[in-house]
Amino acid sequence: MTKNSKREASMRKLKLQMNGTNFNWDDEVRNFCIENLKNVDCILLGRKTAEAFIPYWAKVANNPKDSEYKLGKPLTDIPKAIFSKTLKSSKWDNATLVNGNFAEGIKTLKRKKGKDIIVYGGYSFVSSLIRHGLIDEYYFLVNPVALLSGEPIFKSLKSKLQLTFKKCESFPCGTVLLCYKPKLK
Repeated sequence: MTKNSKREASMRKLKLQMNGTNFNWDDEVRNFCIENLKNVDCILLGRKTAEAFIPYWAKVANNPKDSEYKLGKPLTDIPKAIFSKTLKSSKWDNATLVNGNFAEGIKTLKRKKGKDIIVYGGYSFVSSLIRHGLIDEYYFLVNPVALLSGEPIFKSLKSKLQLTFKKCESFPCGTVLLCYKPKLK
């Protein structure tokens, strides 16, 4: 193992989890999402996503009778890093605002000791992470719905991104998980 690969092996992974817009979830999909958070101690969000994500899941986490509580509780409890060019301070509990060079900010987070990091996001923020080669694992939850619009997360790529298949899992509701990691250069 080379010195560089040892350093990379010890770094935290940044996992991207993208869910289709029309959620068609069952208990198995929900359980996958909960399991995917078990080795995570930081959630990355862009400002636009944070504005809807944090209040929604906080409300769910405050109601143990909510059917989404088992997912909402860890999503609320795990600290968040919010990336924004416009906000001057965080308006949310358990969330730190990160301004400036987001790529350097994420590289710094990945070098810190801890568990993995997960990003849920809007296409613009996620697209930037992909373009800068910051994603270590891709988790796509594909729903059996064709939409007439949407924003592609790969549209800002400047060159071809090659991914290596990691796993595939189908759920009774029709949702399919596709997991990839970037192909090593």
